[in-house]
Amino acid sequence: MTKKNALGRGLGALIDGVEKEILEKKVEANLDISVDSIEANPFQPRTSFDEQALEELSTSIKKLGIVQPLTVREVGEGRFQLIAGERRLRAARQAGLTHVPAYVRTADDQAMLELALVENIQREDLDAMEVAISFQRLIEECKLTQEQLSDRVGKQRSTVANYLRLLKLPAEIQLGIKNKHLMMGHARTLVNIEDPKKQINVYYKIIDGELSVRQAEELVRQLQSEKIKDPSKIEKKRKLNDDFTQLSDHLNKIFSTKVNFRINEQGKGKIVIPFESPEEMERILGVFDRLNS
Repeated sequence: MTKKNALGRGLGALIDGVEKEILEKKVEANLDISVDSIEANPFQPRTSFDEQALEELSTSIKKLGIVQPLTVREVGEGRFQLIAGERRLRAARQAGLTHVPAYVRTADDQAMLELALVENIQREDLDAMEVAISFQRLIEECKLTQEQLSDRVGKQRSTVANYLRLLKLPAEIQLGIKNKHLMMGHARTLVNIEDPKKQINVYYKIIDGELSVRQAEELVRQLQSEKIKDPSKIEKKRKLNDDFTQLSDHLNKIFSTKVNFRINEQGKGKIVIPFESPEEMERILGVFDRLNS
């Protein structure tokens, strides 16, 4: 069985093969086009570009030129609209190029949108939210089913579904995914939590605790198991914990040390007052004497 490319089958395969269209003379390859004659793609799904990566690509283009031609469509006499290759075009302009190689093809607005989205999805540096949004746009605006989308981008349907589920997360978490504060594994774990408030709570626990995906999964499992417990017991335990916190603070102040406090759901437990030296033990005993006097 032929293994699917991790990035999908490639843009050419998705549009019945760019190479095939070249052979059929529907596309003219390696036509040098003035960068000033190329206008932006109005359907470009990507809104941000890494400046350092652009600088590195620009430096490479200065030395080697553009290896992979852009894809454009003609929109008027000597005027073109970008279909795919915005990073290359930006870097080319940054490198001072006046002309770039390009494939010229015929495409209506629907095809433009699909080509731009699919080309975007093939990028390795795309964050998970950009992929999810692109998948959603392909489904809604290009009228594709998840099955058709899976076939178009060369990914399993379960993978497509996992990305789409990210769009149900609170905006705060979506921003964290976009900024790469979370891995895709973390995000999939958060999706399994139904309550948005709990999702955000766990999100910050993952960030603050620098939890691995496995640790995050375990944390969510604990929350899910607590969910199925008797609500009255959970409330009783919460009340005991609140009482414990107040008592612990009170004892800490009295003995000027961290008092260890253990209590179970029935209210049974023990108090341990630690000391570091015989002198500190004498001080603590003196506190007891004053309390008894």
